[in-house]
Amino acid sequence: MRRSFTKAACLLSGALLCVAASPGITSAQPVAKPGKAPARAAADPAYKVLVFHKHTVFEHSSIDDGIAALTELGEENNFTVDATKEAGAFTAENLAKYKAVVFLQTTGDVLNTSQENAFEKYVRGGGGYMGVHAAADTEYNWPFYGKLVGAYFGVHPDPQKAKIKVEDRAHPGTAHLGSTWERFDEWYNYKSNPRDKARVLASLDESSYSGGNMGGDHPITWCQSSVEGGAGRSFYTGLGHTDESYAEPAFRKQLLGGLRYVAGMTNADCRPENGYTSLFDGSNTNGWKQAGPGFFELADGTLSSKGGSGLLWNNARELKDDYSVKVDWRAEGDDNSGVFVGFPASDDPDSAVKNGYEIQIDATDSPDRSTGAVYGVKAPDTAARDKAVNPPGEWNTFELKVTGERLEVFLNGVKINDFTNTDPARSLRDGHVGLQNHGDDDQVSFRNVRVKTAGQQSRAGEIKGVGGKCVDVAKANSADGTRVQLFGCNGNDAQKWSLPGDGTIRALGKCLDVNGRGTADGTKIQLYSCNGTSAQEWKPQGDGTVRNPHSGKCLDASGSTWGDETPLHLWSCHAKPNQQWTLPS
Repeated sequence: MRRSFTKAACLLSGALLCVAASPGITSAQPVAKPGKAPARAAADPAYKVLVFHKHTVFEHSSIDDGIAALTELGEENNFTVDATKEAGAFTAENLAKYKAVVFLQTTGDVLNTSQENAFEKYVRGGGGYMGVHAAADTEYNWPFYGKLVGAYFGVHPDPQKAKIKVEDRAHPGTAHLGSTWERFDEWYNYKSNPRDKARVLASLDESSYSGGNMGGDHPITWCQSSVEGGAGRSFYTGLGHTDESYAEPAFRKQLLGGLRYVAGMTNADCRPENGYTSLFDGSNTNGWKQAGPGFFELADGTLSSKGGSGLLWNNARELKDDYSVKVDWRAEGDDNSGVFVGFPASDDPDSAVKNGYEIQIDATDSPDRSTGAVYGVKAPDTAARDKAVNPPGEWNTFELKVTGERLEVFLNGVKINDFTNTDPARSLRDGHVGLQNHGDDDQVSFRNVRVKTAGQQSRAGEIKGVGGKCVDVAKANSADGTRVQLFGCNGNDAQKWSLPGDGTIRALGKCLDVNGRGTADGTKIQLYSCNGTSAQEWKPQGDGTVRNPHSGKCLDASGSTWGDETPLHLWSCHAKPNQQWTLPS
């Protein structure tokens, strides 16, 4: 942003960054402005990767294909692969040669105690770990490894096609994918869910295949920024059982992105993320309004700025009290944009400038107007920012955390600014979120805007639908999978719903849930244990409907007449009477 939308379009900015082998081992620029040829991003500095593939239980035939794929990726991306199944490679002296170690289809106990200690020290000191598929079927009796991989293998059904839900499209291991990805593989069930300790990047839609047993929340790819406070990074993918996987361009890009992340060549926010609800999930811009000139183009779940100087702001939800907003963004070069918070509802973009605060996106402006700055008020910690930021053409993630009048700015999980508002005419705790489109020469894109509230008071009471009937848990049964229906309002606990502000709708201690995270018309709505997945995320709309952002569909009373015990299901949104809901105030 700059001082005023009206006086100087060039002033309203935003910010982007200104950035002898051991025995048994075989060796295997910013983008220009429109009208100019784009510059190619600088290559990663040369580094080495150890690919470890020892197995003591089951040998995967895909190991050779995996080694070949990683070697080819290295030749194309400036890293060298050493591959071995010899555990003797795990010494402090030898591991120090490598930026990252890949456990490729390892199974069983593969390291002795001294080798485990050497590897643990390596990871705690900043070495990277990437696990592929059967890496989760490894070292069950080594607690540090269990935390490093994130979850242990349990059982698996026969290989088959399944649909993957891509939850994070900013991480380099998943940014190239669409919101869903259908492919053939052997799909592991895990003994535990890593969601509380890792950032889940992709999960399985258990309704799309047979044999999933994780209750509808089935992570399949995840990352960690540290393990037990150590400096090393971790990335795991459950994909890659088949030989053919390693010829798939999309899977090879996942391997490359995961490897570059753990080797420290690129950054991502891999802190666990739970309790956020979507303001923009990529399906549409319902609840958003354009103020001022220019617009945003929506394609592939991505909002891309066109012209300006204007602001796309979320008018459906005013944030009050304490909250955290996360936004994924990418600039194509030395471009200008920003994310606004704490401004009142207005169709005048200048109102956001005067009454809110902008967190800047701009690579080369003055420190208080560069990426991560609270525009014109407080510069970021530039040293921390420059280490955390990804260059033009790569995705970044902001977290804007408001506690009282304190605003903390995190970039790819690293804190880069800490500002406290003292202006009595402004309040960070009361306002809207907006995305800036700065001008014709500025090309900045956004994905996955989400919010988590901490201070909002929970709302509780009846939810009334068509005919004045209440949303009801059948027979007041709190078992997972119980039908949710319409029923005459009677004041019992089966009709007492709470909206705690985290996007869920709750009764009897459990959550309103889309069966199997389905997306098809007619998918059952049920009561289920709260698990933080998108199957339990609900967003009230201005037209009276209640939408599940994951599916893009609405809570619907089935049929064309609606009496007691009419079941609720998911249906394409049409805002007719059987999709009109009155929520607790």
